Amino acid sequence: MGLIGFVGLGIMGAPMCNQLITHGYTPLVYDINKKAVELATSKGAKAASLSEIGAQCEIVFTILPNGGIVKDVLFGEGGVANSLTPGTLVVDMSSVSPADSVENERRLSKMGIGFLDAPVSGGEPKAIDGTLVFMVGGAEKDFDCALPYFKAMGSSATLVGPTGSGSVAKLANQVIVNLNIAVISEALVFATAAGANPRKVYEAIRGGLAGSTVLDNKAPMIFDRNFNPGGKISINHKDIGNVLASSHDIGVPMPFTAQLYEIMQYMKKSGSLEDDHCAIVKYFENLAQTTVEGK
Repeated sequence: MGLIGFVGLGIMGAPMCNQLITHGYTPLVYDINKKAVELATSKGAKAASLSEIGAQCEIVFTILPNGGIVKDVLFGEGGVANSLTPGTLVVDMSSVSPADSVENERRLSKMGIGFLDAPVSGGEPKAIDGTLVFMVGGAEKDFDCALPYFKAMGSSATLVGPTGSGSVAKLANQVIVNLNIAVISEALVFATAAGANPRKVYEAIRGGLAGSTVLDNKAPMIFDRNFNPGGKISINHKDIGNVLASSHDIGVPMPFTAQLYEIMQYMKKSGSLEDDHCAIVKYFENLAQTTVEGK
């Protein structure tokens, strides 16, 4: 079994790396946050530089905040790709634009290195319990190579299509999730302002057609005013921006998503970017001068 590299030990990356360790792997890890690296090594990982990861690993996983950072980690001075050998594989699990993924594949393929774009869905809770969903773009042979690791970190992995397809699926996922949160927020503010107990409203509707995983995950957080991030608004704001940029490139109107982006712009202006995306409720609360509390 070849060595695994793992770059990015943030909210998602750290528990995903832990799942690999739990399943018997010993990843070489890197993050600019030294405390995150120390925590990973205390659980069985080994610290390494980016160039060391490239030189020693047959497969390298990255999960990073944005496409620019991914490119820097891969191709910048001392980056992973500079020391990778032909026949190795890079799996980028970050939420980036399809164009970013296509560019990374193009540059790596010229070096004889395989590439998969494999963003995830499920947030921090599913990263912790190892039930993430992987949406993958790339060659089938590379997908087959990475599949055992996907199974260690998640409950399912789907090869959606060629390079960039995983990123397209992730962006579609982000549209559905974040618009769902916005609609839930608007509805709970309405219920509160109308004099109903929003928690009781939630309990009444969750078993019907309005029920969803998003509703069950986010409504209780709103009631408890728990905005500690499992999925930061900053990351989702970036993703929704990527959706609009991609949709403009292919000429697809997305009016609801455009309005969602402007709501997130408000959250940015109000200093809430590092909150969980369920904090979108604050936008609707501000409009209605009503606070949702399900006591």
